Amino acid sequence: MASAWRSFLRAWEGYRVAADEFRAIDDERVLVLMTALGKGKLSGVDLANVTQRGANVFHVRDDKVTPLMVYFNRERALADLGLKQ
Repeated sequence: MASAWRSFLRAWEGYRVAADEFRAIDDERVLVLMTALGKGKLSGVDLANVTQRGANVFHVRDDKVTPLMVYFNRERALADLGLKQ
């Protein structure tokens, strides 16, 4: 996983995510709605102009996150979880 993220991050300048909202789904899962920011090194695409909104689902058990679900599409995450925006 670390290698894949390093490869992904190399394609961007200043890639980061800003948390927009936190939602407890149940006793073990937390949904974080977020917006991605950064600029493509080769394409020059600025994510601030694209409004890339995603979500992460953190499954926390025994003080550890296992697994982490990463969604680059917020609507897909909400649909998979049966939640509304």
